[in-house]
Amino acid sequence: MDAFLLSTAVIFLAELGDKSQLMAMTFATRYRARDVILAITAATLIVHLASVAIGAAIGTAFADYQSWIAVAAGIAFVAFGLWTLRGDELTEEEAGKARKATGSALLAVGGAFFLAELGDKTMLATITLATREGWFGTWIGSTLGMVAADALAIAVGAVLGRALPERTVKIGAAVLFFLFGALLIAEGAGWVG
Repeated sequence: MDAFLLSTAVIFLAELGDKSQLMAMTFATRYRARDVILAITAATLIVHLASVAIGAAIGTAFADYQSWIAVAAGIAFVAFGLWTLRGDELTEEEAGKARKATGSALLAVGGAFFLAELGDKTMLATITLATREGWFGTWIGSTLGMVAADALAIAVGAVLGRALPERTVKIGAAVLFFLFGALLIAEGAGWVG
């Protein structure tokens, strides 16, 4: 349950202001929101299953080095915070492809999200979490966190248009990443129990 709750919160934060949120809003202008969310869920389940497998394998292989893993995870979270501040932009070409997508929403949206998430901040954060937390809770929690953040983007985008407080969201998410990172580094260094 801890893995589920932690990964839901962390991945929700990681997804805030991410390029895939912008993709979700753009696809929602072309397809029904329900279909977009189903496609995002399917793609995320697949990508995050691979992520937790990688993270669990790393955690198992280096089980004797948990303090080092905690420090490395903390540094990764600080990097995710910096990445969040830098932000992701949806290029005009990517937005155009999303607006002009035809055919099955599941295939178009699912395929686009699958490819966009490979090597993305949320994938790397899921791998990082899975090195220390249970793989199943991390998988389900990270999927829920991502889908919830993208569904929120679709809903807010429908209500407010593109006038979102993006800077405030980025700063808030980055600060939380920095805090998670500092706590993990302190734990790995033996400063907190």
